[in-house]
Amino acid sequence: MTRFLVVLTDVRPPDGTRRDERTSPERRRQVVGTSSREAADRIAGAFTALGMVRAGRQRVKVIAVGRRPRHPAL
Repeated sequence: MTRFLVVLTDVRPPDGTRRDERTSPERRRQVVGTSSREAADRIAGAFTALGMVRAGRQRVKVIAVGRRPRHPAL
């Protein structure tokens, strides 16, 4: 089963280097876990209505976690 995380993060100011979320992720403000994509999309839609997101100071990300491969290796 695929689970989804809806993450509300602060937007970092550009520093001229390439952004790499694995080495220096953006600061998380809120994390919500769901078991369906529809629920994740509804929560993300609610987050996008926030003033800080609309002003471009925060961003919303929907991340699939625990996804199983479609064709398991034999």
